Amino acid sequence: MSNIDPPGKTALAATTATELDRPQTRPQTPRRRKWPVAWAFVAPFLFFYGLFLIYPAIQVCYLSLTNSDIAGQGGFIGVRNYVELMRDQEFWASVAHTVYFVILTVVPNTAVGFFLALLVVRLKRLRLPILSAFFLPFILPVSVVTTAALWILDANFGIFNFFAGTTVAWFQDPGWAMPAVALVTIWWTVGFNMLLFIAGLQNIPGDLYEAAAIDGANGFQRFFKITCPLIWPVASLVLVLQLIAQFKIFDQVYLLTGGGPYNSTTVVLLYMYREAFQQNRGGYASAVAIMLVLIIILVSALQFQLLRFRRSQ
Repeated sequence: MSNIDPPGKTALAATTATELDRPQTRPQTPRRRKWPVAWAFVAPFLFFYGLFLIYPAIQVCYLSLTNSDIAGQGGFIGVRNYVELMRDQEFWASVAHTVYFVILTVVPNTAVGFFLALLVVRLKRLRLPILSAFFLPFILPVSVVTTAALWILDANFGIFNFFAGTTVAWFQDPGWAMPAVALVTIWWTVGFNMLLFIAGLQNIPGDLYEAAAIDGANGFQRFFKITCPLIWPVASLVLVLQLIAQFKIFDQVYLLTGGGPYNSTTVVLLYMYREAFQQNRGGYASAVAIMLVLIIILVSALQFQLLRFRRSQ
C-alpha cells in the first residue's frame, strides 16, 4: 500500500517552497526610515546655500580669469589678472594697510572684551553701565556708529578734543586715521567678544576658586592658575573670529575716511570696490577677492596652529 500525502500537506509544502525561493528583504531600521524626513528638512538649506554661496563663488572664480566688466561682459584671459595683481603696488599697499588694521584691532579687541567681562562678572554694580556703553553699539548699524564717531572725534567741535585739549584731525591725518578707525571698530565690536567671555567665565566652577582659596592662593594666583587656562578656549575662538572679521573690513573705512587721506586707509575690500565699481574691472576685482580669501585662509591656518601649539603647552 503506497504512502500518499494528503492534499493539504502537499499545498503547504508547495507554499513553503515558494516562500523560500522568494528573495528576502531586510526590514528597515528606524534610522533608515528617518532619512527621507531628514533630507526633506535639509534640502531647502542645501538649495539656497548652493544658490547664494556656492554658485556665486564659482562665478567669481571664473570671472577672475576673464577681462569682464562689472556686467560680466568679457573674454577668457587665463591668469593675466593674477600676474598683474602680483605687480600691482596699490594692491600690496592695501594688503599692508589691512594687516596694520588687524594688528591694531584683533588682540586689543580680545583683551578689552575679556577685561570688560571680568568687570561684569565680578562687579555686579557695574553690569548695567558696561553693557550700556559697550554692548549697545554692537547692535547698532555701522552708519549710526560711524556718525557718532565722526561727531565725537571732530577736529574742531568734537567732545574728545574738547576734553583732551587737542586739535588733532583724527580722520584727516595720515598718521592717526587708521588708529582712529581701529578705535571706533573696537568700540563697535567689543560687545560681542564681551558676551562670549561672560559665558566662558560663568561656566568656570566656583568650587575651583573656593578650593584654591582654602589652599592659600591669592587673587592673582587664582586668576593666572584657574581663570586664564580655563578661559583660553574661548579666547582662541574670539581671536579666530576677530582675525577673519577684521581682514574683511570695509564699512568703517568707507564711511569714516573713504580710504584717505592719501590712500593711507585703503584696505583690500575698498580697493576691490574701486576696481569693480569705479574702474569697471569686474574680472580684476574678482581676482582681488580670490587673493583676499587665500590670504585669510593662510593666516587663519597659521593662527590656528599657533593657538593649538599654545594649548598643548
